[in-house]
Amino acid sequence: MSRGWKVFTAVTLSLVLIVAGVALTLPWWLPQLAGMWLPAGTHVALDGRPGWRNGKLVLPGIRYFADDCALAAASHVTLGRQSGRWQLAADTLTLDRACLSHLPAAEHPSAPRTFAEWQAMLPAADITVAKLTLVPWTAWSGALKLNLDSRQQHFTWRSANLSLEASLSGQTLDLASLRLQTPGLTEPVQIAGTIQLPELPDSLPDEGRLAAGLALEGFPAPLQMTLTWQQQQGSVVLLQQGERDPLMTLPWQASGDRIDIHQGQWRWPYAMQPLSGGVSLSLQNWRQGISATEITGRLNVLTQGRGGKGNVVLTLGPGHLDLLNSALPFRITGVSKLAQLQFYAGLPGEVQGPLLDPKIRLAPGALLRMKGRLLSTLEVDEARWPLAGVTLSQAGIDGRLQAILSAHDAQMGRFRLHLDGEAKAFWPDRGRWRWRYWGEGFMAPLAARWDVSGRGRWQERLIELSALSTGFDHIHYGSVNVDQPRLILSSPVRWLRDPAHPAFSGGFTFSARQTDFSNGGYLPPATLRVNLKGRDPSDFLYDGDLQAEAIGPVRVQGRWDGARLRGQGWWPQQPLSVFQPLLSEDLKMHIQSGQLKAQVAFSAASKQGFEAGGHWVVSDGSVRTPDNEITGVNFSLPFRLKDHLWHFGAKQPVSLRIREIKNQFSLQNITADLQGWYPWSARQPLQLSNVSVDLLGGSLSMASLQMPQTEAALMRLNQISLSELIAAIKPKQIAMSGHVNGELPLWLTHPRWLIKDGWLANSGPLTVRLNNDFADAISSNNIAAGAAMDWLRYMEISRSWATLDLDNLGALTMKAQVEGTSRFSDKNQRVSLNYTQQENLFQLWRSLRFGDNLQSWVEQHATLPPQKGNSDETH
Repeated sequence: MSRGWKVFTAVTLSLVLIVAGVALTLPWWLPQLAGMWLPAGTHVALDGRPGWRNGKLVLPGIRYFADDCALAAASHVTLGRQSGRWQLAADTLTLDRACLSHLPAAEHPSAPRTFAEWQAMLPAADITVAKLTLVPWTAWSGALKLNLDSRQQHFTWRSANLSLEASLSGQTLDLASLRLQTPGLTEPVQIAGTIQLPELPDSLPDEGRLAAGLALEGFPAPLQMTLTWQQQQGSVVLLQQGERDPLMTLPWQASGDRIDIHQGQWRWPYAMQPLSGGVSLSLQNWRQGISATEITGRLNVLTQGRGGKGNVVLTLGPGHLDLLNSALPFRITGVSKLAQLQFYAGLPGEVQGPLLDPKIRLAPGALLRMKGRLLSTLEVDEARWPLAGVTLSQAGIDGRLQAILSAHDAQMGRFRLHLDGEAKAFWPDRGRWRWRYWGEGFMAPLAARWDVSGRGRWQERLIELSALSTGFDHIHYGSVNVDQPRLILSSPVRWLRDPAHPAFSGGFTFSARQTDFSNGGYLPPATLRVNLKGRDPSDFLYDGDLQAEAIGPVRVQGRWDGARLRGQGWWPQQPLSVFQPLLSEDLKMHIQSGQLKAQVAFSAASKQGFEAGGHWVVSDGSVRTPDNEITGVNFSLPFRLKDHLWHFGAKQPVSLRIREIKNQFSLQNITADLQGWYPWSARQPLQLSNVSVDLLGGSLSMASLQMPQTEAALMRLNQISLSELIAAIKPKQIAMSGHVNGELPLWLTHPRWLIKDGWLANSGPLTVRLNNDFADAISSNNIAAGAAMDWLRYMEISRSWATLDLDNLGALTMKAQVEGTSRFSDKNQRVSLNYTQQENLFQLWRSLRFGDNLQSWVEQHATLPPQKGNSDETH
């Protein structure tokens, strides 16, 4: 090997080693080299080893430190040159505003550069950042694109909440599009316009015009805001699209280090009543930056309603807003008078914290009061909200939340309620709010005092009512008096508002001591228990039971779907004797035996109303009173209720069966069926049928009675025994035997008649025997009647026929024909008797003096036969 080749090999190897060493130590020496041009106290650190790919320098990561604070951090940075333009790109770039305070101040500040000088320094470059994050405003992270050269600069930003496209040519800034999504707005705010920038960047633009559009939910048209200015003055105007009168006009002017808004005007015609007012605002030291700007201002709201005119004033400052630590005092004072309500405010406070995430803290003494008519009849005497120490921010509400409400209703009564709780970063379904409540009142219609107390919480998505107790000292309404009714929670009410797994549950117990009725009966202490389980308060199932000592339990279950309440109930079979307390002792009625069971289903909705259907059954009932004994009662009641219309016996008639009623005479085998509608109509009649009762050795029956009545209901008497009738009435003056039949056409809705063209007739021979003392008494009082009594002391009737009419005032008219044979002094006398009887039947029933009435009638109507001789017949 030649010497020259050896030298070449050694030099080449040495260069390779040097290049390799330089490359290997690049992460160490490159930051050191960059530090020669960086400000003192700052340095650069590389993450990973740089590389070269596709003609570009690739840096896995690079960070820029001010002291030990990472002011900037970028990942996967590439730098190259193409078509005479630098190409700089990064996957991520994070800038931390807090590190700006660590940068050293310039020892010899230079004169400010103009926009033209800054633009002349810009290289021709295209800069792309896939994700740029500004700490602490991470919610605004987005993609950045910059196209730079000395003549024009183009800027594009894209993020979830903000999109911007703008270009700068010389001193002309063209804002092509700015879309800003803000909380509370369904549509983003859109801004566009042109601004003429000043020569130096530390002063206001010379002139410009910006137009913004925004749409608010519930507004008939979008709103348009225009900002115009020239030199040191301008105006802000807010209009509704299509309207000529502005909603807000803010004239402003700038002088030196101060910007003022004087005599600004605003109006808001979209509230419950039109609102208007004025605005004034002053910004002092604005050139020194937002944190050094001192803010003072005033805004007032004019209202007019119940009680006259009102004025609420908001005063601001002096204070400042800052990107990190704002401190702007404010105070809201005055009276707002709405149509029916009046609000009184004294709310001192301060805006604190970062400008983009501020907190509103209310100071000691903050109080909001209200009075007026809340509902059509409810008058609020005073409502108070003490708000001292309450903080409001994007994170939620913090602090003690209190409320006191005193109100009255002229007819319903009065009450006073208290609410006291503590909130921690609370918004609906976020944070925590615990509360307790209590109150008392007087309900005039029930002449009752009531009270309420309880506790609850709203934590994240869980709303819980952990305790509740409310009730009356008594309830007196109509003929009912309920002693100490009370509603309490048997288990906490919990509502989990989780969209994926919603849940709702709870339990209530309603109890009352004895319930007294004006008729003398009472309901023993009763308890109603209800349990709830479902998705939310508009979709749950319920079940429970009602028990009053031995009465019940009546079990219920059903569902509420937010629009309709459905349910069904069961009354298990139990003895009728448990209802004995419901009967007054004055009735002297004792339930001997029997069973009851029932089942019902119901449905209720706002448009539908209440609907129900079911079946009640009484089996083998028995009741005893001092004068009556009723045995063998069987009652079946199937029914439906819809639109306040009862339908009885939809599938089978209502059925009543009574084995026997014992009184002065016995009623046996009583039957009655009922089917139809109540209230009845021509299209939907109510029909009573199959009415039958065995009495006095015969029977009384009625085939059908229909309401509304179009024809008489025919009551038939069959084989009624007069001897049993006389034995039941027990008159001492007369005795009768034999049987009678009859038909009584019954009217219930006739304008005059109750019975029209009824008849009674004998069925076989009848006998009539007058008591001798009774006949002698008549003879002694009336000689003519006494002579007739001789022929009526004993008579056998072969034919009797009577027609009768009874009007609805009780006037009875009866015309009778009687033919028979009378035996007196061992002689038979033929008798024909025609007579008319008129009497008020209602008064007769009230008197119940059958014997005396009979004697009076005979004295007035008995006459001698027209002929008397030796023959055996008299006509």
